[in-house]
Amino acid sequence: MAYFWTDFGSMKHLAILGIILATNMVGQAQSEIFNPMKDAIKASDATGLVKTFAQTVDIEIEGNTNAYSKTQSEFILKDFFKKHPVTDFSIVHTGSSKGGLQFSICKYTSGLDNYNVLIRLRQLGDEYLVQQISFVKE
Repeated sequence: MAYFWTDFGSMKHLAILGIILATNMVGQAQSEIFNPMKDAIKASDATGLVKTFAQTVDIEIEGNTNAYSKTQSEFILKDFFKKHPVTDFSIVHTGSSKGGLQFSICKYTSGLDNYNVLIRLRQLGDEYLVQQISFVKE
């Protein structure tokens, strides 16, 4: 009888381990969809970043929010990167909403200034496109 409970305990531990691994894999998969944006921002590459944008994107920079086309977005972001060159950029958290939006909360550092960055993506076909990006100074 003791063998049964020991075996059951091992199965319970395996189930818990499986849940932890599955949760970690989902988090990694979510994080991976943000890699092209992360790489472009780290390189101050506005052109590369805009390639991940939907046709129209809401951009917020230091409290000013507007909807821009991809072409306009590139000019806005080039200007931001020029004025606030990146010294560090990292993804702090990723998640998804009930409506299917994927989001990433990030930290952007430029010299002594820190910005909280929110990126929201929507899946269109087989790709995820940026719908909104905001840079809010701490």
